[in-house]
Amino acid sequence: MIFLYLFITFFEIGLFGFGGGYGMLSLIQHETVEHWGWLSSSEFTDIVAISQMTPGPIGINSATYCGYTAIKNAGYGVPLAILGSATATFALVLPSLILMILISKMFMKYMNSRPVQSVFTGLRPAVVGLLAAATLLLCTRDNFSTPSENPWQFYISIALFLATAFGTGVLKINPIRMICYCAVAGLLLFY
Repeated sequence: MIFLYLFITFFEIGLFGFGGGYGMLSLIQHETVEHWGWLSSSEFTDIVAISQMTPGPIGINSATYCGYTAIKNAGYGVPLAILGSATATFALVLPSLILMILISKMFMKYMNSRPVQSVFTGLRPAVVGLLAAATLLLCTRDNFSTPSENPWQFYISIALFLATAFGTGVLKINPIRMICYCAVAGLLLFY
């Protein structure tokens, strides 16, 4: 039964996850951690980190890892966990595939019409909101700690966060390089 719920959940995320992978993260986190309880908050944080470091779109990578972890946490073995990965990934991609096949010809024909342009104008703020929600959902004590629990981890995490934002936003350093720099910094500072 968990496979059916996994399919439906990730199909809905794929259907309503505007803004790409980063926009989907808040939906994935809400469904897998808060709604279904398939993952803990720290497991989801680890999944996001792994999804960013592995090749491919972050939304699809997250779905793959979440499907695997959800099935493993439900007590099933590795073969069924791999099937859970495939189920979540396929369900996430399926709505986009169907929609693109259905609307590709119509979109090309009506791309410059006023109603279509109005739809995209309305979607832009929603995409920004989903990206902001994904950022805020990852600003947890699992990622940053607190000044009272572990001040060293808290202040170093804040410094790495700010340095990464400054490096990618202002200095235009490649995000992959920033991820590698932060990984090395984490190894040196937290090991």
